[in-house]
Amino acid sequence: MFDHSSFDAHEGVHLFHDADSGLKAIVAIHSTALGPAAGGCRMWNYDTGEAMLRDALRLSQGMSYKNAMADIPLGGGKAVIWGDAKTDKSPALFRAFGRAVESLQGRYITAEDVGISVADMQIVREETAHVAGLDQGAAASGDPSPITAMGIYLGIRETAQRVFATDDLNGRTIAVQGVGSVGGHVCEHLAKAGARLIITDIDQAALSDISQRTGAQIVSPDEIYDVEADIFSPNALGAIINEKTLDRFRVKAIAGGANNQLIVPEMGELLRRRGILYAPDYVINGGGIINVCAEISGTYSRDWVDGKVHALMTTLGEVLDTALSSGDPTNLVADRIARERIGRGD
Repeated sequence: MFDHSSFDAHEGVHLFHDADSGLKAIVAIHSTALGPAAGGCRMWNYDTGEAMLRDALRLSQGMSYKNAMADIPLGGGKAVIWGDAKTDKSPALFRAFGRAVESLQGRYITAEDVGISVADMQIVREETAHVAGLDQGAAASGDPSPITAMGIYLGIRETAQRVFATDDLNGRTIAVQGVGSVGGHVCEHLAKAGARLIITDIDQAALSDISQRTGAQIVSPDEIYDVEADIFSPNALGAIINEKTLDRFRVKAIAGGANNQLIVPEMGELLRRRGILYAPDYVINGGGIINVCAEISGTYSRDWVDGKVHALMTTLGEVLDTALSSGDPTNLVADRIARERIGRGD
């Protein structure tokens, strides 16, 4: 564990197993320097336990950086459940997960993520108070995906401003990978702004729905890397910027909500050399955790959320400007700022 390539001095990595429900879960707590660790719970059918652990560690670190860049009083953590979200869910499994979260005594606050719904989190809430992203309760805010999507849309405009000297997306071609709960909302914002969309997803029903509502062109999941577009917006799973895809991109910028888009940090420099401006994922996609933070505070305010999201986009612009003026890759610029805010230095 301590020499794992993704460990990065995590404060705690907790493995949970419940034989009766079949729960296999990891809760990774990267840092509580800025407050209790907060981050969603992902349910995914991993190929191996090593893949599950690596995902938990990388996502947890990303939440520390994301929360620091969003300037909210939360640390970083993440939970992953090993299983098929379509066939392995049960009330017993989520109650067992709730007991696991409760055992951490408030050091970790969970919410929904890939494969997990608000309804699932309501079951978790039966066993622990350390849950957010609910649609019931005094400060309940529901699914944070629309707020995440709003931030991504604004971030795409910030990125476009640096690349094209205007944030007007009318007539721009944008390739969108993933049209689920976040990506679908991103597409709606982009279509209203006049962008031409090329979309892909493994969910054919979601693709058809978004295409009908936005006029988007549909391509296969592998084709999306080869389309000629102004901006590529990844909104599915991570590690999509890698040695196999790097030379296939025919865009000027990459800006989307997927977590851990770079398979390794060095990809940021390789994108820079190819003249592709990359919006660091944990900066552009911070809208959802801002929304969750407002709920955790107990006094949810949409005005506060909107103000924080717009402030985060200002931060994104500063990251991009610093990178462009210094010649450093954008991901390393963002990492330095995030680590300084957490108190870990360079």
